[in-house]
Amino acid sequence: MKKLTLLLFSLLMTGLALQSCDNSKTYAEMLADESKSINAYIKNHNINVISTDQFLKQDTTTAENEYVLFYDGVYLHIDKKGGKIPENNAIMLTRFLEIDIASGDSILSNYYDNTSVDQFRYNVSGTSSYGLFFQDQNQKAYMLTSYGSAVPAGWLEPLKYVGDGAKIKVIVPSKKGHSIAQQYVTPYFYEIQYTIY
Repeated sequence: MKKLTLLLFSLLMTGLALQSCDNSKTYAEMLADESKSINAYIKNHNINVISTDQFLKQDTTTAENEYVLFYDGVYLHIDKKGGKIPENNAIMLTRFLEIDIASGDSILSNYYDNTSVDQFRYNVSGTSSYGLFFQDQNQKAYMLTSYGSAVPAGWLEPLKYVGDGAKIKVIVPSKKGHSIAQQYVTPYFYEIQYTIY
C-alpha cells in the first residue's frame, strides 16, 4: 500500500511540475504576437500603408515604400508591374527571398542558385485562385521541398494585379502563408519575381 501511495504521490508531483513548466501560448496570444511583429516591421521600415480602395484608385500601383493592405491581411508593394496577367492554368516561374518577420532571419531563397527557379501551376476559378508547386527534373523546387505543394495564398493575391516579369515585395500573415507559417503562426516577408513560362 505504501508503494502504491508513493507511486501516486510521485505521479501527482511530476504532473504538477510539468504543468507549471507549460509556457505554451493560446492561438489568440500567438495571433496578437504576429500582429505586433508585422506592425513593428512596418514601423521599422517606414512603410506607408494604403487601403485597397486607395490602391484601386491609383490604377493598382504603389509608390516608393508604399504597401497596399488587402482585406485578407496581405501587404503588397509593386516594384515592377510586369506585362501580361497570368491566365488560368498558367505555369509560373519564381525567384524569391523569404524572411521570418518575427526573428528577422532569412529563411529560404533561390536567388543565389542560378540553375534553378521554383515553379507552380496557377489556377483561377471565379474569384478564387490556388497554386501547386511542382518539380521539373532540372529544378530544385525549394518551396515544394520545404513546405509542400500548396502555394501560399499570399503569393497568389498579387497575381490579380501584376504579370509576366513582375517584381514585388509582400508581407504574408500566417493564415495566408505556407504550412509552417500556419502551424507556428509566423508572418513572412517575401521578395518575389514572377515569370510566365
